[in-house]
Amino acid sequence: MKMPMRILTRLTALLAAFSLVSQPVAAQSILRDAETEALLQEMAEPIAVAAGLAPGNLEIVLINDRSINAFVAGGQVVYLHSGLIDAADTANEVQGVIAHEIGHITGGHIIRSGEGIGKATNISILSMVLGVAAALAGAGEAAMGVMAAGQQAAMGSYLAFSRVQESSADAAGAEYLSKAGISGRGSLAFFKKLQNQEFRYGYSQSDDAAFTRTHPLSGDRIARLRETYVIDQAWDAPDDAAIQRRFERVKAKLFGYLTEPARTLQAFPANRSDVPARYARAYAYHKNALIDEALAETFALLEIDPDDPYFLELQGQVLLESGKPQEALVPLRKATALTNNMPLIASIFGHALIATEDQSNYAEAERVLRLAVAKDRYNPFAWYQLGVVYAASGDMPRARLASAEQQVMSRRYEEAMRSAQAAEAGLTAGTPDWIRAQDIGMQARAELERQPKRR
Repeated sequence: MKMPMRILTRLTALLAAFSLVSQPVAAQSILRDAETEALLQEMAEPIAVAAGLAPGNLEIVLINDRSINAFVAGGQVVYLHSGLIDAADTANEVQGVIAHEIGHITGGHIIRSGEGIGKATNISILSMVLGVAAALAGAGEAAMGVMAAGQQAAMGSYLAFSRVQESSADAAGAEYLSKAGISGRGSLAFFKKLQNQEFRYGYSQSDDAAFTRTHPLSGDRIARLRETYVIDQAWDAPDDAAIQRRFERVKAKLFGYLTEPARTLQAFPANRSDVPARYARAYAYHKNALIDEALAETFALLEIDPDDPYFLELQGQVLLESGKPQEALVPLRKATALTNNMPLIASIFGHALIATEDQSNYAEAERVLRLAVAKDRYNPFAWYQLGVVYAASGDMPRARLASAEQQVMSRRYEEAMRSAQAAEAGLTAGTPDWIRAQDIGMQARAELERQPKRR
């Protein structure tokens, strides 16, 4: 007797779900902003050190996604969704989330997730074998029952494993916040937000529902963590006022950049003259091509602090993207100098130098962009601009190499392989650039070879 196709389909889907658990970053876009990255790193650093991670080794990456979420996916990298930043009222709330995710890192949960997946997969395979045996014996209905029960048991096994990991990360996060002298008030406040969201969407909070979730019930987590936090010596520690002010700036900045202009102007009306409101409105006006209004907001910000590099960066960006690259050079040059050639700001400055179409600016553009990629190799925009400079000066092998760097980061592997081969052919054998061209060519070729297997 044939096994019903619907059972095979469900089993295949279940196994596929297990295989994708550790791959949450795919097809998500990363948001990069110099001010935001600097703030998030500063917020995370004391917690990372308290967790025993080497200073500077933890990386915070912001994902362009409106949902309230954060995750780790291997290595010492914490991914935060932009929706989480928007939902948080304080920097302390975000620090609570970061502490939890660091708990996953130090617990090796991504590496150990294979244990939970393997156990669940074994249960599924065993149920399939028993189901096949029942089907061959003529008991079709029994076969379906055995396999359905096996799938349910397998999923239950994995979900239980996941809940244990989440509880472990909660406890570790609380410990790291305490060691860093950071209050757990924000952590509890954010869990309360998650619980309210669950109520709003009708998620059951019953004990029976707990067994169908990857995470413990928010109410249970709040109760356990409150017992830990309220007796902690850091519970009454005040929030860092300077960090909170910067957080409010960054939150408004992201809101203005990501949200429709009409909604931004409604949330930050013209009668507000504080820095977050001006930040948000500047982006809203710029997106609506209201250049004079956008520049008026940047001038007002610079009146508050003429040496703030991020205000200067914003003004330069508005001027550059409004077709005024020559005027953008002054604020962008100053911002680049004030931040010691911070790569993301330097990339915009290099772009402005090139956009003037003045050959006398190209030498400075090359210097600035080379420093930018030396500090941050994972900046495809900077590599593209550097390629433009090399091509303009007739250095086609290095222009091809810069293109290969940009293309391999953009997952355009066929183009990257061709560019790397062309660069290698024109560079002096044995030089660092020649070796790098070989490395990119091999990386692109390896990725192309893996693609059929992935499909």
